[in-house]
Amino acid sequence: MKTRSLFVLSKEPHAGTLFVALGLMEILRRGYKRIAFFKPIVESSAKDEDIETVREVFDLKEKSDEAWALTRKEAERFLAEGDEERLYEVIIERYEALKRSYDFVLCAGFADERLREMADFDLNLKIAINLSSPVAGVVSAKERPLSDAQEEIELWSRTMREEGVEPLAFFINHVSDPLSCSLKKIGEKRGIPCFPIPYEPELDRPTILDLLEAADAKVLILKSSKQLERTINRPLVAAMRPEHFLERLSDGDLVIVPADRSDILLALYAANNSPVFPAASALVIGGDLEPAENIMELLRRDENFRIAVIAAKSDTMELAMKVQGSEAKLTPRHGRKIALALGHFARYVDSALIERSLAQADTDIVTPAMFLHRIYASAAAAQRRIVLPESEDDRILQAAEIVMRRDIAKITLLGERERVLNRAGILGIDLGKAAFLDPSTSEYREEFAHRFYELRKEKGATPQSAEETMRNFTYFATMMVYEGLADGMVSGATHTTRETVLPALQIIKTRPGIDIVSSIFFMCLDTKVLVYGDCAIVPDPNPEELAQIALSSADTAKAFGIEPRVAMLSYSTGESGKGADVEKVRKATEIAKKMRPDILIEGPMQYDAAVDPEVARRKLPGSRVAGRATVFIFPDLNTGNNTYKAVQRSTGAIAIGPVLQGLKKPVNDLSRGCSVEDIVSTVAITAIQAGSS
Repeated sequence: MKTRSLFVLSKEPHAGTLFVALGLMEILRRGYKRIAFFKPIVESSAKDEDIETVREVFDLKEKSDEAWALTRKEAERFLAEGDEERLYEVIIERYEALKRSYDFVLCAGFADERLREMADFDLNLKIAINLSSPVAGVVSAKERPLSDAQEEIELWSRTMREEGVEPLAFFINHVSDPLSCSLKKIGEKRGIPCFPIPYEPELDRPTILDLLEAADAKVLILKSSKQLERTINRPLVAAMRPEHFLERLSDGDLVIVPADRSDILLALYAANNSPVFPAASALVIGGDLEPAENIMELLRRDENFRIAVIAAKSDTMELAMKVQGSEAKLTPRHGRKIALALGHFARYVDSALIERSLAQADTDIVTPAMFLHRIYASAAAAQRRIVLPESEDDRILQAAEIVMRRDIAKITLLGERERVLNRAGILGIDLGKAAFLDPSTSEYREEFAHRFYELRKEKGATPQSAEETMRNFTYFATMMVYEGLADGMVSGATHTTRETVLPALQIIKTRPGIDIVSSIFFMCLDTKVLVYGDCAIVPDPNPEELAQIALSSADTAKAFGIEPRVAMLSYSTGESGKGADVEKVRKATEIAKKMRPDILIEGPMQYDAAVDPEVARRKLPGSRVAGRATVFIFPDLNTGNNTYKAVQRSTGAIAIGPVLQGLKKPVNDLSRGCSVEDIVSTVAITAIQAGSS
């Protein structure tokens, strides 16, 4: 998938992330009409200076509160509570909203020591991975050997690739020797562009504007607002005689003088009008005294006096310390520095190379948090009605509240309304949006019993047995789906798989061309989601059944945004093996290909050949599936169930399922040990299946 984002991040504050973001934004706007800027984490909910700078400099259309997701304190709380997934979920939600409205999203990380200490991982990198975004790293070479920057790039690029992220570029700011080839060689060796950018002192200096904020000062004389954008070279405390002051004056000095030193004021006035003397950046009058009014009038009336005059209550030494402590900033009010920054970046960065790298950057990363977000967003868009027959279970009630609060689906709970609401009150949850039906008193029971009798009379059903069957909540809920009163059902928290699936087989039945109900698990690995089938329903499928499992699994994968590349698994790859088990898989592959030539299906194939491109090149050269399979079909339940559990335990993968497939309308089975989160995700999956069935 072609990238529509780039994540700029650094490991330390003041590395120059904003400087790089401004330069990249200048490049991006040549190729994209609608661009957004996004900082997943900001210091506080007050307007973020970086966001405001990028928005105003490039006249972006997004609102300030659209450009961030969490404050630092909110991020700290999620990390402290061990709720890392919720942190990603909130960020992804805001990011996806921007992607829907803009052609490209430029993201910037938040370098903060406190967050780094709380997380034993690179939080910014993890966020970038969860946004499936290429990464541009920013490193500072200021006041440290170049070898340190080289080591940081080497280590960082290795870490990124281990995490499945391909770095797009590295920017090394504050380089003392921009002609050094060693940094570029690192990039050449690893195939990553590295751009050493020399130290530009003026970008590192505060302006008069920064001083006004730091010293709580006020302007006495100002001939042009541009005077406030001048950078401060150094503070010069003029506590000496005028001739000594003029000897020490340098270009860009901030002259600090007590109000009663009229001789210094006049000396500075004379120097300003002389082409042979240096030009000060501004004059700061300190202390509680007022300067002589006639001298101030002289400075005010002379149009050639082009220096801002500022008053501050602090004494001269205190003012000098405040100047030295002033932080250099890039904000919309620093127009001259912004122009310098953009020019400086363009001078040392190959914009054509950046554009080519972005054009070639493909990203197939899908993290568990991203996949769940997509499921919830798709389910919310579908707005399907899901019936939950097990309202006696607290987990079901808790999950129902979450589903309705997040607008994932419309919920119907089976059971006595007052009893369920009373239990909800005890649990402290709100089920006010839920619909309720009690099978024991419902007006639909007689109608459903008659319909069930018609469906099953050839199998021995009687009107009396049908009436009794409809008292069973699972059968009643299944009939609701069949009759269109619900779009799907989720059960199994307190019932067996058989008790959930059998009513569906008897009432809803399988889709045309499919004779069996099977299942898949979504295996959410760190950077991708795979589909495993069948791991829960069919014990030992014959070749025809195995082919149907493969086709149903491919359709399920596609319905959830996963491009199906189906590997039919066996203990042998290609033509190398013989035996009944291999022949079963080979025959199933042939049947599936004939039934659905539109789907990429290959087999028999060993697991390593299906997932590892190197093994695939040796064992199945030229294969369109081997090495990049997304759907894995196991030859029997024993193999599938053990494999999914082994992968889950050994890799930490999140297994979502089982998801039933093959039915005309969706019914899904929960495990009796399911969590509230499992129920929420299964409801969302069922809603999506209902939307595509």
